[in-house]
Amino acid sequence: MTETIRTAALAGATLTSGLVAGLFFAFTCAVMPGLAATDDRTLVGTMQSINRKILNGWFLGAFLGALLLLAVTAAAHLTRGGPVLLWTVAALACYLVTLGVTIRLNVPLNDRLEAAGPVDRIADLADVRLWFEAAWVRWNLVRTLSSVAAFACLIAALLTRRG
Repeated sequence: MTETIRTAALAGATLTSGLVAGLFFAFTCAVMPGLAATDDRTLVGTMQSINRKILNGWFLGAFLGALLLLAVTAAAHLTRGGPVLLWTVAALACYLVTLGVTIRLNVPLNDRLEAAGPVDRIADLADVRLWFEAAWVRWNLVRTLSSVAAFACLIAALLTRRG
């Protein structure tokens, strides 16, 4: 594999994982604390809307693209070994945590929130908020930390490259 492909894959993995880490970080630092200060109707309705709108090409391209580019980067450095491979494998492991938490924990919470129905028809918004908010925030923090760790590992990989 050429050095150009190795470099492009590593740069792409770093970029996409950074975008994902930034998104989850924004939810941790601003979106969820902002919604925590609102009433039940606002939090539930807003999160239902966000959960519908986030499923778009920009998000899916970065979220799934990071995984693909991490795998390509690791494969591209297998024959070379060294610190770039180690940092990339560490990044891949961290990103797999991000992926797993998202698929197995946050998405089911999102689906359950959507299944509660339109905000105008939910009889007990406080109950919906109670089972959703704390669990979603906790698992988002986990995926924030794992995605930031993946991004940091990829920065280390870039810094240890020998060309």
